[in-house]
Amino acid sequence: MGILGKIFGNVNDNFLREIRLLVEKINRLEPEFEKISGEELKEKTAGLKEALKNGKSLDDILPTAFGLVREASKRTLEQRHFDSQLVGGIVLHQGKIAEMKTGEGKTLAATLPLYLNALEGKGAHLVTVNDYLAKRDAVWVGQIYNLLGLSVGCITHEKAFLYDSKYASKISKTSPLPQSSPSAEGEGGEGGNDKSDKERDVVGGFRVIEDYLRPVERKEAYATDITYGTNNEFGFDYLRDNLVYDLNSQVQRGFNYAIVDEVDSILIDEARTPLIISAPSGESTDKYYQFARLAAKMKEGEDFTIDEKMKAAVFTDQGQNKAIKDLGRDPWMDNDTSTTHQLESALKAIALFKKDRDYVVRENQVVIVDEFTGRLMFGRRWSGGLHQAVEAKEGVRVQEESKTFATVTFQNYFRLYKKLAGMTGTALTSAEEFDKVYKLEVIAVPTNKPMIRKDLPDKIYKTWTGKIGAVVKEIKERHQKGQPVLIGTVSIEKNEFLGKLLEREGIVFNILNAKNHEKEGQIIAQAGKFGGVTLATNIAGRGVDIILGGNPPNLEEQKKVIELGGLHIIGTERHEARRIDNQLRGRSGRQGDPGSSQFFVSLEDDLMRIFGGDKIKSLMETFKIPEDLPIEANMISRAIESAQGKVEGMNFDLRKHILEYDDVMNKHREIFYRKRREVLEKSQNFLFRQGFSGQAKLPEKEVAASHGAGKSQILEMVKKAGFSEEEYLKKEKEVGEGRMRELEKFVCLKILDEFWLDHLENMDYLRDSVRLRAFGQQDPLIEYKNEGHKMFKQLLEDVDLAIANSIMKTKIQPVSAVSAIPQNVAKAVLKTGLPSAPAQKVGRNDKCPCGSGKKYKKCCGR
Repeated sequence: MGILGKIFGNVNDNFLREIRLLVEKINRLEPEFEKISGEELKEKTAGLKEALKNGKSLDDILPTAFGLVREASKRTLEQRHFDSQLVGGIVLHQGKIAEMKTGEGKTLAATLPLYLNALEGKGAHLVTVNDYLAKRDAVWVGQIYNLLGLSVGCITHEKAFLYDSKYASKISKTSPLPQSSPSAEGEGGEGGNDKSDKERDVVGGFRVIEDYLRPVERKEAYATDITYGTNNEFGFDYLRDNLVYDLNSQVQRGFNYAIVDEVDSILIDEARTPLIISAPSGESTDKYYQFARLAAKMKEGEDFTIDEKMKAAVFTDQGQNKAIKDLGRDPWMDNDTSTTHQLESALKAIALFKKDRDYVVRENQVVIVDEFTGRLMFGRRWSGGLHQAVEAKEGVRVQEESKTFATVTFQNYFRLYKKLAGMTGTALTSAEEFDKVYKLEVIAVPTNKPMIRKDLPDKIYKTWTGKIGAVVKEIKERHQKGQPVLIGTVSIEKNEFLGKLLEREGIVFNILNAKNHEKEGQIIAQAGKFGGVTLATNIAGRGVDIILGGNPPNLEEQKKVIELGGLHIIGTERHEARRIDNQLRGRSGRQGDPGSSQFFVSLEDDLMRIFGGDKIKSLMETFKIPEDLPIEANMISRAIESAQGKVEGMNFDLRKHILEYDDVMNKHREIFYRKRREVLEKSQNFLFRQGFSGQAKLPEKEVAASHGAGKSQILEMVKKAGFSEEEYLKKEKEVGEGRMRELEKFVCLKILDEFWLDHLENMDYLRDSVRLRAFGQQDPLIEYKNEGHKMFKQLLEDVDLAIANSIMKTKIQPVSAVSAIPQNVAKAVLKTGLPSAPAQKVGRNDKCPCGSGKKYKKCCGR
């Protein structure tokens, strides 16, 4: 063990010794809580809430709260939290990352801190990687919270739900099908029908029982005590909330406490792809097909070169000349950066992006495949025209290039939470990044039972063909004995290719990849059956326990599987990140079960070929051994570890680089969203009391000396625009105070949104342009910060002036105070931009009558 490992081990051990006393305290409460009724459990919850109001802290009531959750779990799920799960719950409550091995019950451990933190009445969120897990967990552990008197919501891509224990019986009463009689309500108030309740008890740990999810509005789901949902939906709802024109349309209620499940997947693997809300820009898409045809004619090595490490494709001089001849003009000489960028995107789409590895085509659309999980990323698009380039390459309909309305990275979204925690089976290898980026400490929670899985040494082959042949042979031998085997592949393409080879051998298997992800839970849950063979991409099925003998287990088959050595894991390739390899291994050996794992590697695998170095290439040439014979060489094993270390370091640097740039935008976003919310919340004439530019104090020294707030400065701006305070008061008197307030509100929101949209676009252009300054010995990041803050400062000043112009120049029918109805104004603004009196037809290229100074087609005529 290295010195860092020793230091971490000491810290981890010391922490665990301290919280062991808390665990003992929780255990001493168990006999007392076993005697109380279900109604008394709810009363205990009310008592804890009252204790918090009277000055007690969450730490003070932790033992009681955890004890109540354990008791509720025993009565509803018939599962008792292990001491290791209590430890995990304490780690999560303290705002740390709990590394809990597969099968240790992270889902159940999370119920402890979620219940405790929800008692404050400010909301507690559980963030999962997909809709299936969000719904499954809300239904399965929702019984615990329901028995304790707390409400549970669930947010998914298309719908929102409330956990409702009575909803199943409501459905059965309205169903024309024969019904089973409703079960008697137990102490926890769990109603429903017998069939649904029994089904949930048996398979609720891996299948969603929809009968208990009542559809509701998103706002209602967020208003519950505990809300389950996906990282994408939490993030997109945050962005959407900052685009609304009415405060009541916002659905989220703040960022109090969140636990991120599979925290490494969400906060690290997905950190490179920001969430974006956009709309079509209206530009023609024909050029993408032209560029795709052009790129398809190019030959690698002659017309372009590839850097697989950096995932870049670049035209050679010969390739540029071919493109110029095809286009009939020279975009490089013309400095037409838009065309040259799109040509490079078309080249990347052809040379670097592969179907069924990087994306799939589904229902005439290109859908991204997550490189780490193998799952489809619906709703996500590559930016910078790359997605359109791939669509053109595949010949599907090219969606228009879009204009960004709102964007945020996961790093900056999750840093909004007052307290953030996470859990996963593999966090220690990324402990440094969690600490540096999120200030999150990683604690390794001891397993409930000793781990006895055997992790066998890698089998290394000279060629990819030799390796795959050995994999098929290994599967066949173990399958003939009846030992269950789970095989992990790195792409859909290789997943399906291996499936065809198994078919030839007459091996019956289940296949799981992004194309049939809907069955993920059921397929993975049965991977431990006697004689079972399961072929899956990467780490699909995370969050589902693989029980030996099947789920629910067949005891006779379970005994046979244990005698054969448990579930055997075969990795067909090493992943770039060690965490992903460890996650695949972790599917076996849960809760002290026997199991084994082994990786099959070839010197032709992408990882070795791209990052292995010259030594490995020379080994390929000097090894004169059959391709189907495994190579035993410590040098190659070390090379694999070295290659993974290189890639992890590169990816860490890339994520850090993205975050450094997004931190600049994040400061702007915080100020802008705060200003926008003030407009939604305030009813007084804030414009003349506190202009936007006067309040935006950026932390950087170079922009800290912004305009001072105050009435005099805003009035000066109005005077420069040709108006006076007297004119403003006169206008207010003419149209009525209430209607004037509504006009101000919607004018401000519209202009803020327009300027923000332009600012996002300008910052994108700035980011692209500052890269070239590195050649002039200037730091692009510092240049981006300095110029970006100057642009934002100017934006805030322009916003004040534009709002003053728009409000004073907008013609509006005078109305009495009684008839100033906000709904009419709201509808007018949403349809045409601003409410105005009937006027002559405005040409699209004429100046907009709202007074913004823009052309009508670029303003209210959109």
